[in-house]
Amino acid sequence: MSAKKILDMKGGEPIVCIAAYTTPIAKMADKHCDLVLVGDSVGMVLHGLPSTQSVSVEMMVMHGQAVRRGADHALVVVDMPFGSYEASPEQAFETAAYIMQETDCTAIKLEGGAHMAETIDFLTTRGIPVMAHVGLTPQSVKGIGGYAVQGRGEDRQRVLDDAKAVQDAGAFCVVLEMVTEELANEATKLLDIPTIGIGASNQCDGQVLVIDDMLGMFQDFKPKFVKRFADLGADAEKAIAEYAQDVRSRAFPAADHVYADKK
Repeated sequence: MSAKKILDMKGGEPIVCIAAYTTPIAKMADKHCDLVLVGDSVGMVLHGLPSTQSVSVEMMVMHGQAVRRGADHALVVVDMPFGSYEASPEQAFETAAYIMQETDCTAIKLEGGAHMAETIDFLTTRGIPVMAHVGLTPQSVKGIGGYAVQGRGEDRQRVLDDAKAVQDAGAFCVVLEMVTEELANEATKLLDIPTIGIGASNQCDGQVLVIDDMLGMFQDFKPKFVKRFADLGADAEKAIAEYAQDVRSRAFPAADHVYADKK
């Protein structure tokens, strides 16, 4: 899958996107999804960090490599972590080029609206496909007062302006995170590039969820916009408890699980 094909899906069949971080999950997602995002949410979901701001480029490269090994069909996009692109377009290019060279991903994602338009233009004119991200931008939560819904009241025009700015700068699609349903619908109609919703509207051109959220593996908190399609976290904890009990009672390993001397 190419960035151009994702762009061409505007207004058509909804784009299926999952944020994933490992080869086994990427292999499963590749059968069903159009786009696999290696999100910086990996820091919170898999590494226990308090926010995405502590995620490093090296961490993104490691997980990007893992996902790319499992994805043959889906477009693989890797997040640019906090502090790796904001200083200048040149810094962003160096980081993006490094991530793409090391992971063989097709595109990168960065957060920010109108203030990042110059950087997006700098990258796209140099051959780097960019997935944009406006609305709630998790890397900036300390500066915007936490995880609050964006685009209400007077804030509506700012989000629309941000979405239009990243499109005009060359982004091939844009994530709309935690914006009002009405605003997401308006942005989707306004833009010529696909909108990918997360806590937005089912009328967006596509949807994205974090794999550990939708499978119930991440249980520290559950945002309103998450639908759990399975509860593997509870199943896993139950299995671990049964394993521990079998070990302590010496029920495991049983005869079927050990090796006898050859006769």
